[in-house]
Amino acid sequence: MGKNQFSWVAIQHGPNASHGSINVFDLDSKTNTSHELPGRPGFAFVTDKGNFVAGCERSIGIFHPSTKEYVPFVTGIDDDCTNTVVNDGLTWDGNLIFGTKDLEFKTKKAGLYFWRGRDARLFRLRSDQICSNGKCITEIGSNHIELLDIDSPTRKVVAYRIDTEAGKIVSERVVVDLSNDPAVPDGMTASLDGKSVIISLYNPNPAAFGRTIQVSIATGSVEREWHTPGSPQATCPQWIEWNGRMVLVITTAVEHMPLERRGESPNAGCLFIAEPDTPIDMQGYQRLTPVFREPA
Repeated sequence: MGKNQFSWVAIQHGPNASHGSINVFDLDSKTNTSHELPGRPGFAFVTDKGNFVAGCERSIGIFHPSTKEYVPFVTGIDDDCTNTVVNDGLTWDGNLIFGTKDLEFKTKKAGLYFWRGRDARLFRLRSDQICSNGKCITEIGSNHIELLDIDSPTRKVVAYRIDTEAGKIVSERVVVDLSNDPAVPDGMTASLDGKSVIISLYNPNPAAFGRTIQVSIATGSVEREWHTPGSPQATCPQWIEWNGRMVLVITTAVEHMPLERRGESPNAGCLFIAEPDTPIDMQGYQRLTPVFREPA
């Protein structure tokens, strides 16, 4: 967002906190600006008016950094079940795809939602996920999209073909199976050529480093791997532009890490930057998270 800046969310400020924040990190000055929210955010993206569209608790709204005001425009999410909150999401062409998560991480009751911008209509695509996490879109047609989606406990990336006119899933298939990995797939983004997905793995076990992997959509094979030293709980990868080149920012978490393990993971909760092995052709780069147009 803007020159050499990116945004990220802190979902919850401590185990007993009821709020989190939207943050803006400036790569030139190495400074971070934090905006506290009235609840726990799952995602946030910049809008066409310089604000943020954010999922917070059980609503979607616009956060205004200038006034610190959060104004919901979608409420009542998952209103037929208890103990879920909005989690990961993404934007495209004035629309939103987002999911929720069961706070106990065990019951199949969380939703997967499509909010259609042109008529401000919300569709529930699924109501049986546990922790709806990483998302990216690989295909956009006149009345459909193909969404790649992670429900973390399944350890699978599923491709959903979604009819955006009817607001429903019409087909699905597994494209990546990480069932044998000890870590849990969390955030995800597409590779810059669109042929692979990049997945951060949340490892709740003691480990010297965290892992973020690039996996071929066609074959399911791991093509490369990045390590976050001293931080095993990698949570989300995102491409950003920094001084005319593309780099990968990886967020990590200290969430649920016992105090006795903090010394073993001194970088837990830090942000990391990984540079690709070869220069990326900026002419061929297409922005992966387009600016969200605020509802009228």
